[in-house]
Amino acid sequence: MAAEYSANALQTVAVNAPVIFTESPVPCRRGLIFHRDESGIFRLANNASVNACGCGCGCRTLFETLYNVTFHANIGISEGGTVEPIQLSISIDGEPDPSSTMIVTPAAVGDFQNVGSEIIIAVPSLCGCESISVRNTSTQEIDVQNANLTIDYVGVRRVF
Repeated sequence: MAAEYSANALQTVAVNAPVIFTESPVPCRRGLIFHRDESGIFRLANNASVNACGCGCGCRTLFETLYNVTFHANIGISEGGTVEPIQLSISIDGEPDPSSTMIVTPAAVGDFQNVGSEIIIAVPSLCGCESISVRNTSTQEIDVQNANLTIDYVGVRRVF
């Protein structure tokens, strides 16, 4: 199962704000990914159960649902901004994942460069779901265009 979300029009993204996705060319039809167009927040559901192990001690077997999240976009410094490194990060429950940070330094305001990142997100069965977004983790507003986010369901794995 794969889902795709995009935003092709130019948008200015404030510091710590999410990239807004306006279209769902390939939405999730299995009830695992929840997104409202014109929003930057996605909810990934866990479709695994929490089971008793059967030993009678009350312990539980925990599972995680895994998703592969891939993001690509063109980014640049907004009009009136300062030429310096700019960056986006995939965030889990509002916290940027450092391994997903995409950093570029455009030569001038209005110059665009392509960025991309890919991470695997594990949604624990005890929590039910996780929210994800792609956030501007720069120190200034940035312009984003041709943003594309794909979310692939990988499967379920036993934690313990």
